[in-house]
Amino acid sequence: MNGKKDIDPASEDLREDEDDAPLPELELEEAPAGTLAAGRAAIARHAKLAPSAPGVYRMFDAKGDVLYVGKAKNIRKRVTNYARPTAYDARIARMVAATVSMEFVTTRTETEALLLEANLIKRLRPRFNVLLRDDKSFPYILITSDHWAPKILKHRGARTRPGRYYGPFANAGAVNRTINALQRAFLLRSCSDSFFESRTRPCLLHQIKRCSAPCTREIDFSGYTELVREANEFLSGHSQSVQKELAGAMDNASEALDFEHAAIFRDRLAALSAIQSHQGINPRTLEEADVFAVHQDGGYTCIEVFFFRTGQNWGNRAYFPKADRAFGPGEVLSAFIAQFYDDKPPPRLVLVSDEFEERELLAEALTTKAGRKVEVSLPQRGERKELVMHALANAREALARKLADTSSQQRLLKEMTETFALPRPPRRIEVYDNSHIAGTNAVGAMIVAGPEGFRKNQYRKFNIRSADLTPGDDYGMMREVLQRRFKRLLTESPRDGGMAVPLPSPQGGEVTAESDEDDMESPWPDLVLIDGGQGQLKAATETLVEMGITDVPLVSIAKGMDREAGRETFFMAGKSPFKLPPRDPLLYFVERLRDEAHRFAIGSHRARRKKDIREAGLQEIPGIGPTRKRALLRHFGTVKAIERASLPDLANVPGINAETARKIYEFFHESGAR
Repeated sequence: MNGKKDIDPASEDLREDEDDAPLPELELEEAPAGTLAAGRAAIARHAKLAPSAPGVYRMFDAKGDVLYVGKAKNIRKRVTNYARPTAYDARIARMVAATVSMEFVTTRTETEALLLEANLIKRLRPRFNVLLRDDKSFPYILITSDHWAPKILKHRGARTRPGRYYGPFANAGAVNRTINALQRAFLLRSCSDSFFESRTRPCLLHQIKRCSAPCTREIDFSGYTELVREANEFLSGHSQSVQKELAGAMDNASEALDFEHAAIFRDRLAALSAIQSHQGINPRTLEEADVFAVHQDGGYTCIEVFFFRTGQNWGNRAYFPKADRAFGPGEVLSAFIAQFYDDKPPPRLVLVSDEFEERELLAEALTTKAGRKVEVSLPQRGERKELVMHALANAREALARKLADTSSQQRLLKEMTETFALPRPPRRIEVYDNSHIAGTNAVGAMIVAGPEGFRKNQYRKFNIRSADLTPGDDYGMMREVLQRRFKRLLTESPRDGGMAVPLPSPQGGEVTAESDEDDMESPWPDLVLIDGGQGQLKAATETLVEMGITDVPLVSIAKGMDREAGRETFFMAGKSPFKLPPRDPLLYFVERLRDEAHRFAIGSHRARRKKDIREAGLQEIPGIGPTRKRALLRHFGTVKAIERASLPDLANVPGINAETARKIYEFFHESGAR
């Protein structure tokens, strides 16, 4: 890169000749805020103070929001490029014009800078970077090692529990199917430790041949340890040796005329075969690899990821990262992979479908992170190439479905704009609902939808706090939820009435310091839907007006007679109630939004009610707060087990002293104490 070339903030790798070039003096005159000249001047001022070392830089706008996070081998020289009077494309011009300040963090190496950059992008989500969406943690299979009888379970999140982890799996369904088959094959327990300790006879899983029942000593310690060893061997990639052992044991039992045990080994072998048959395409020469294939079309990007572990396919998932249309497939892929492995252990081999400049640097960064050699490869032939092409075909199909869904969604949003008299097609729709039983465990819920469907990472639940609410007061609950939501919105994202300042573009047109609609995702809703009738609409309208908000469109949806779907009535301020024709696609769309809000509200309410039920009997004990409640439940598992516990057992719980143990025991044995 040189001073005459367009600066691409997605490509941070400076040329060696540029690093050796002298740093020019930058003297830019003061210019009106929001202009390209003002942005260059702000960057130039910060460039003079920037360190000449590897690291990460951040660009901020006037509100203090991060616009962009980038890395460099030499921060000062990299940042200086943005201040040079060179031609920018519209995207970079908007970013530079909006910049008012910068911050820098130095690292020892460019590899460390790459890792830090990926971490900051995921955490700060700057609108000019490639952003990884749907970054939900992957499920793993865990065989524990903190009990004499290890159990097998599905695990998400931090891997802090002692044991051996296997994965990742693409989704929970794949894990559940595999665990069910592994239980039939290796007869490992899946129950909680408290349930295990309380058993006096085998449970149903033993009866249906999915557990060897170590809880009641139906199998001895050495026998169960052998089952655990076989399961770990199988999940570690030694499936053939495990199958040979089981086949040999089955033959020996048959020869000894022990047909009952021979049948057990036969069923275990069948379960192992079922696991392998469900894996789909399995590589012949690869033990551990992730495959990334990228496909672009219609302004969208799809990255398909396949997971191969122990020579088996453990599923795949399609991602649709947020990236400007100017980014090529290699640029998106590079940024995506760096963010993807920010909180996940990389495998020994990463296969990619497209070349990108920083492939070797990325491999070095992943090697540093994993503490072992990680290869990032672009295969040209053989089985590895076939795997990449298979992933690429899946990426094309996934993006085709995405484009079809997006086209249908756009038509529905356009129809919604006309039906509800909105100023523009909504990019953010918020739907609200409440859930409670006779006013208890009341929860409000907000779901969010947009042109690309539901945005589940932006769902919110509100535990109703008002003590003076009449139980079951739906209007009061709605007021509280909207007050809390929009009060926070006014604090965190106040709206300006001003217009963006136009900037001259390199082509002679105009660009603005503000992002266009593709770059900017406002947290303010373009439409609010409420489950209810005229009363809910009135309560919502009054609540927002009291807060000075009068320009957010509100629509309430009342169910038909006998709560029949398809006969909903819509209420809007200043408009007569109306209905949509039966079987209207827009009606189905609105029903789907309302039902999703109802599902989320019901789920949140049930979770809160379940927690209260679980902790029933503890909240009234003097001296027992949340911390001690958690300690007791973590130690005993259930309230029933706490009730049955002896005084010495209670005193052994961390954080419970002898006096507190006595209070707990007397609470559950009050009649006996008297």
